[in-house]
Amino acid sequence: MKIIGLFSGSKTAIGPKLSPTGIYKKPLERVEVNNLGIIGDVQADKRVHGGPEKALHQFSLASYQKVIQRYPLLHKKAWPGSIGENLSASTMHEDSVCIGDIYSLGTSLIQVSAPRIPCWKIDAKFSQPGLSQFIAQYQLNGWYYRVIESGKIQLCDQFKLLERFNPRLTIRHFLAITQLKNLDEGSFKLIDHAQGLDPQWRKKLSAI
Repeated sequence: MKIIGLFSGSKTAIGPKLSPTGIYKKPLERVEVNNLGIIGDVQADKRVHGGPEKALHQFSLASYQKVIQRYPLLHKKAWPGSIGENLSASTMHEDSVCIGDIYSLGTSLIQVSAPRIPCWKIDAKFSQPGLSQFIAQYQLNGWYYRVIESGKIQLCDQFKLLERFNPRLTIRHFLAITQLKNLDEGSFKLIDHAQGLDPQWRKKLSAI
C-alpha cells in the first residue's frame, strides 16, 4: 500500500455559474498535513470536502479503471488526481478499507472517517453527465480521512494499518447499507457502533 500520488489544488471556478472549486489538483512529491488536510490545498465547499472530518480524500485506482470501462472516451482524462482526491495508493480500494481504520503514513497518523459523496462538479469537470451518479451507484466513491497527528508525507511512503475497529464495515458495505430505503436493526447498530465514523453520518442515518 504505497503512495503513488499526492495532490493539492488552488481555488478555481467550474460550471455555468462559475462555482468555486478545488477539484483541479496538481501532483506533488511531498506534502505536510495538519487537522485540515494538506497545507495549501483549497477545499472550496466545506459541506462536502473539508474540515477535520474530511481533511483528506483518497480515490482508488480500481475505481478509475471501472470509470474508464464505462466511459472509454475518458481514458485520457481520468487519471489519479483528476477526481479531486489528495491521495492515491497502489492497492487500496472500497473492499479493503474500513470505516475507522487508522494508518500511519509518513510521519502522520490518519483515520478513515467516511465515504465521499460525489457531486455535480465531477460531471462538469469531465463534461460527462451522469458520471457522479455512476460513481455513487457502483460505490466507487473513495473515502475521507481525519488527521490524528500532523506530519509529512512523500511519494513511496507506505500506508501502515495500525488499528481496525470495524472489520465488517468496509467502505463498500457502508455505502450498500446507507443506500437501503429502510435500515434493519442489525445494520443500524453496525453503523451506530462504528468507532471512528464521522458524527454527521451517524446523525444523518439516525434521522431516517
